[in-house]
Amino acid sequence: MAIGPGVCTGTARADAESDASVIARSRDEPEVFAALFDRHSDAVHRYTARRLGNEVADDVVAETFTTAFQQRHRYDPARGTGTDAQPWLFGIATNLISRHRRAEARRFKAMARVPALTDHDEPLADRAADRVMARAVRRELAAALAALPARHRDVLLLVAWGDLSYEETAQALGIPVGTVRSRLHRARGKLREALGGSNPTALREVSDHE
Repeated sequence: MAIGPGVCTGTARADAESDASVIARSRDEPEVFAALFDRHSDAVHRYTARRLGNEVADDVVAETFTTAFQQRHRYDPARGTGTDAQPWLFGIATNLISRHRRAEARRFKAMARVPALTDHDEPLADRAADRVMARAVRRELAAALAALPARHRDVLLLVAWGDLSYEETAQALGIPVGTVRSRLHRARGKLREALGGSNPTALREVSDHE
C-alpha cells in the first residue's frame, strides 16, 4: 500500500477519530491508515530533516509510515499516551535514523566547521555581533551533538526537536521514564559544558543553518 496525501479518499470519518481508533479500523480498512500520514507526516519530517537533512528525511519518513502500516496490528493504545500515535511514529523514525548514524554525525560535524561571521559580513554592527554570536553557538552545539552517545542524542532530540514529553519519549524509545530523565540530564550537561556553562536553550536553533 502506498502511503501519502490523498490516499484515504472517502474516509472523512477518520478525520474525527483518534489515532488509536484509526489504526484499529485500518486493520480491516487499510485505506484509512493514510489519515495518520496526513496528521503526523509534517512533524516527523521536521524532526528527521533536522537530524539528517531534507533529502534523506524524505526517504526516512516514507519508510516510517510504511513500517508503521506493516506493524499496525501490533500497536497497543494501552501503552503510554494511548490514543496519540505520534510517539510511536517518532520511535519508528528514530530507529530508522539509527541506520544513518554516520550521516548524522557528518552533518553535525559539517555544521560545526561553518566559519564564524565577521563584522564585515553585515553592514550594521549590532546585527553583525548578534549573528556572530548565534553562529558561534550553533557551531559549538553541533560539535557537542556529534560527540554525544547515540542513546543520549536520541532522547535529547526527541524532546528538543520532536517536542515530545518525557513520558512520550519513553514510549517512543521503549525505555523507562527514569532512563529518559537520566540520559537527558547527561546530554544537557555535555551541551552546557560545550557552551562554557551556558544554558543550551539555543539547541532549537542549531538546525537553522543548512
